[in-house]
Amino acid sequence: MKPLVIPPAAQRDESARQLISAWAAEKGLHCTLNIGMWHNSGRDEPASWGILLSDLARHAANALQEEYGLDSGDTLARIRQAFDMELADPTSDTTGAFNHGHS
Repeated sequence: MKPLVIPPAAQRDESARQLISAWAAEKGLHCTLNIGMWHNSGRDEPASWGILLSDLARHAANALQEEYGLDSGDTLARIRQAFDMELADPTSDTTGAFNHGHS
């Protein structure tokens, strides 16, 4: 296992909450999602997940620019294209179940 570092801001903030963890394992994607956090605070949960995914895409585009010199605008457009294509015609089935609770 090669876990990523916890961002310094999350380490400093006592109210920080992990929202998502994603792993490539056994030839597939395995996720843990913090479902209900926004709903429980009176926010629109689906829209909030959309904002999170959008923010993740921008962070990935910026990181690819910093690491490999790729244009962040072009990269973001490619991410968006792949996202839309994957939603329209998935390359694999989504399996598994939602497990409530935290460790």
